[in-house]
Amino acid sequence: MAILRFSFGTMGSGKSTLALQIRHNLASRNLKGLLLTKLDRDGTQITSRLGVSAPAIEVHSELDIFVLAMAYAPLSFIVCDEAQFYTAAQCDQLARVVDELNVDVFAFGLITDFRGLLFDGTKRLLEIADERVALQVEARCWCGQRATHNARLVNGAIVYEGETVVVGDTSSEGEQPLFGDVVRYELLCRRHYLSGETS
Repeated sequence: MAILRFSFGTMGSGKSTLALQIRHNLASRNLKGLLLTKLDRDGTQITSRLGVSAPAIEVHSELDIFVLAMAYAPLSFIVCDEAQFYTAAQCDQLARVVDELNVDVFAFGLITDFRGLLFDGTKRLLEIADERVALQVEARCWCGQRATHNARLVNGAIVYEGETVVVGDTSSEGEQPLFGDVVRYELLCRRHYLSGETS
């Protein structure tokens, strides 16, 4: 019987690396599958900060994932990266793929946004997944404590309000202004997130 597994964590917890590893393992057994992503920092591929990547289908807001899976049938698996950005309807479509097409779905995403709130896709996947897996790679705050928050920094200062989705990276090297502002993300423990202290 197929399953819908949602694996979640903070930035730097190895989500994309594990997504690529699962896809590699299944494809190496000659199983047919799809690799999906949404708003990856490098476009229509899944990339890991470890340097591995693979082409992927971009999930746009209007894409019906169940219809997509039907078009590629028969499938054995679908690996979904950046699933926090999927709509609730697309998460329900993933469940339909599992239940009606008997296809395993492995979804990976952030647990919370820069405000400390669940993403819509994350919320829905936590509600409907057969398995919910907190990733074991513990990213660390600059102080050494376990990082629990993905803080958004605009021009070097933490912000707690704004658009939910603003694509940035964790690196401060080569920062490029976005509409006049430099946007990046930093992993922080709860104490430093709340106090606004960054590295």
